[in-house]
Amino acid sequence: MLTLQCPYCGVMADETELAPGHEAHLTRFSVGSTDEEFEGYLFARKNPKGVHFERWRHAYGCGKWFLAARDTNTLEVFGTYPAQCTEPPAELVAKIKQKRPDWEGYK
Repeated sequence: MLTLQCPYCGVMADETELAPGHEAHLTRFSVGSTDEEFEGYLFARKNPKGVHFERWRHAYGCGKWFLAARDTNTLEVFGTYPAQCTEPPAELVAKIKQKRPDWEGYK
């Protein structure tokens, strides 16, 4: 079972307490964007096998959105961080690179 720590309230919550919000750090296109940009924002997702950054909501806890880095193949969780971050924290990226030396990095 997938267990994530909410960075706001500190609770270790299993997936039954959480609501998935899909891929993190998307560039959001809206007014003034091309049809292709908006279509890509709505429908295109990476869905990698390996390290992935995701949005989660602590639905049955504090209710706040947060971001998580995990391996989609092994379900290993590298860490969680606040949703207001525009990119993964440097220490989290370093932790992933230490465990996965072949990882090509964020983005």
